Amino acid sequence: MKSDPKAFILANTDLMRPPHVPEVSLHLASEAHDLWLKTEDELQEIGLPPPFWAFAWAGGQGLARYVLDHPEVVAGKRVLDFATGSGLVAIAAMKAGAANVLGADIDPWVETAVLLNAGANDVRLDFTRENLIGVAVEADVVLAGDVFYDRVFAAALLPWFRKLSAEGKRVIVGDPGRAYCPKESLVALATYEVPVTRALEDSEIKRTTVWQFA
Repeated sequence: MKSDPKAFILANTDLMRPPHVPEVSLHLASEAHDLWLKTEDELQEIGLPPPFWAFAWAGGQGLARYVLDHPEVVAGKRVLDFATGSGLVAIAAMKAGAANVLGADIDPWVETAVLLNAGANDVRLDFTRENLIGVAVEADVVLAGDVFYDRVFAAALLPWFRKLSAEGKRVIVGDPGRAYCPKESLVALATYEVPVTRALEDSEIKRTTVWQFA
């Protein structure tokens, strides 16, 4: 890691409220396209992976909205927010009364982003960089926003999510119509029209569904 994550995040983001989840404040890229291009061009120079943590993706916004609107899903429970990114869903779960929330992400920059965002919202989150796919987890509820964008990644997630669901855990995902979402394994809980940045998506509004593994 060649750059200081905290300094980079604070210099390249603003504290903003995602349009579909205004209860939460996040350090987000104000010029999404510029930061994304900067990351691609200067990856080797500054040691920064693609900054998924810098954007409030539609799947995460929809899932966070659902959790805040249905606090009984997480209230008093142990929650895992898988591929936490900015920590949006994890923060929403804590605001909704979760007993504790573990954010998990293998990106080495995410921990710093999540801790900054948790502090901005006066909540406490635990964090792990461990790759949890296939691993037994101590959680009652597993949340995942926008994780079905890649065929190989989705194929790895599916048996693990099914296993967790079979063990009695609630596995709930937010998805804005990504190509590899396994709808045949899911039950729809809610659908939202989520505003997003056109710089990173194919439209300014993404129809986002919150699903639970059956």
